[in-house]
Amino acid sequence: MDIENVKKQYEEHLMQLPNVVGVGIGEKAGEPIITVFVTQKVPESSLQPQEIIPRTLDGHKTDVVEIGNVTAQTTQRR
Repeated sequence: MDIENVKKQYEEHLMQLPNVVGVGIGEKAGEPIITVFVTQKVPESSLQPQEIIPRTLDGHKTDVVEIGNVTAQTTQRR
């Protein structure tokens, strides 16, 4: 399955995990990966097994990226 479809298949589940605020497709070492954005990285030992982001999804590597809290911003028009 291509990476776009794998992302779509798992995105809803990943978004329900602790600290996850986004899922995208990125690149690492020249190969496409599924990037999971979190507010804060925590040790796997402090998570329940079902809360751990898998290292791969259907053969595609994942990467967890800490980005902090995300807030919407408005633009002011003049």
